[in-house]
Amino acid sequence: MQSSKRLFGEIHLGLHETTRSESGGFPILFFHGIGRQGRDFAPLFGPLGFDRSLFAIDARGHGLSDRAPGHYQIRDHARDAIAVLESITQSGKTPAVIFGHSMGALEAMTAASQRPDLVRAVVLEDPPGPGFLANLDSNPYKGMFEAMRGFAGSPHPTARLAAELAEVNLQTANGGMVRLGDVRDMASLRLSASCLAYVDPAVYDPLLAKNWLSGIDFDSMLKNIRCPVLLLAGEESKGGMLPKTEAEHIASLVTDCLLVRFPQTGHLIHWTATEACLSAVHAFLESLD
Repeated sequence: MQSSKRLFGEIHLGLHETTRSESGGFPILFFHGIGRQGRDFAPLFGPLGFDRSLFAIDARGHGLSDRAPGHYQIRDHARDAIAVLESITQSGKTPAVIFGHSMGALEAMTAASQRPDLVRAVVLEDPPGPGFLANLDSNPYKGMFEAMRGFAGSPHPTARLAAELAEVNLQTANGGMVRLGDVRDMASLRLSASCLAYVDPAVYDPLLAKNWLSGIDFDSMLKNIRCPVLLLAGEESKGGMLPKTEAEHIASLVTDCLLVRFPQTGHLIHWTATEACLSAVHAFLESLD
């Protein structure tokens, strides 16, 4: 993919793109999770990009994009998403499919609810909803997010940073402790480390303060999504961020939502269950009129 830094609305964002002929399928725009970059979707780019244009952005505060301390709530990310959508869809002339993982899924659903004219369909991968955020203090992810905030922007070599990430201790649901290196393989941690070197630590502040969704009425937003939605849910006991009841709640409020569960997979579905993820996404895309 070609990478560049371009002005979208009020901010310069890193944009990664692979363009295909206009006769191909709907363009796809990818939104990554916190602490990652647009290149996080590398396992999907080849299979999904053979006949369509693909775009992935670095969210504000990540990768090539500008830093914006104090403006890292989901509504800020969604404003950027809409600016990018306006550009790549020619203000809705060719609506795009948007694919968001984790933070990016919240960004995608917000953008789709606010500007339905720009969006043909949405793929939501394991979004952390209000329930996850409300219970963050008792969730092992809090310790991981705090550690990653400490490592963000680190000048250390990738290998050293990955090794330090592996030694982070997380509290388990039963009150015990587990090393991050025991639940994430070193290749995954190396990728995380390479991304964290280009992250503003402040991106974690609204998440840890549990006001990430400030200004957003979550249920009303879901009801305002009119396009088809594919909701991919990981298994909470294996690290998924979307509890079963919350996944069902989201699916019940979106007019046209297909919920697909991955019972043997945690939060990183597109990395750890790539074939199954692609199978669901390909079938969903082919179902679009």
